[in-house]
This record gives sequence, structure tokens and C-alpha cells, in this order.
Amino acid sequence: QVQLVESGGGLVQPGGSLRLSCAASGTIYAIYVMAWYRQAPGKERELVARISNTGYTNYASSVKGRFTLSRDNVKNMVYLQMNSLKPEDTAVYYCKREQEGMEYWGKGALVTVSS
Repeated sequence: QVQLVESGGGLVQPGGSLRLSCAASGTIYAIYVMAWYRQAPGKERELVARISNTGYTNYASSVKGRFTLSRDNVKNMVYLQMNSLKPEDTAVYYCKREQEGMEYWGKGALVTVSS
């Protein structure tokens, strides 16, 4: 089992920045993919960015150039640095880990972009 805990959400003005963190604990394997998804009110959950244990990353087109995903394998952490935030980035952001054919989700962190 893997437990994921997100932190760093909050209220920010348009154009501002936030950094989300996701801490993984439990049975951690070296080969994995970790990702951030988000779900806005009334919309489906969508992929924001993902990173593999090799460091390969990919981003949704809507956040490319504004968001940066990074990881710390020693601490079992992933981070999502979000810059130039827009009101349409408002959503609950979820951390997900895939390993050994299993998927694990955090409970989510609310990000609200509003003036």
C-alpha cells in the first residue's frame, strides 16, 4: 500500500504562484510514475503533468511553460511549481502514483485562483 498526501494548496491572485507537494509513504518501489491531475467544478478529472522514475516528464498543453514538475526520490516527494496562474487553473489537484500495476491517489488539494 502507498499513501499520498498533498499540501500547498490555497488562494492566489491571477498571475501568482503556488507550489504543491506530494509525499509518498508505505511500500515504495523504484520504478514508478507520479502525476498530478486536477478536477474543476463540473468538469472531468484531467492530467496536468507526470514524471517517471527516469525523470521523463510531460505536461498538458494548457499548463506547459507555466507549471514545472520535479521530484526527490530520496524523500519520495514530487512537487508542482505553478506560475502565472489563471482563474481557469482553479481546481482540486490530486497526486497519483503508479507502481507494480497499481494506482494510488491522494485526497487532493484545493487551488483557487481569484482576485
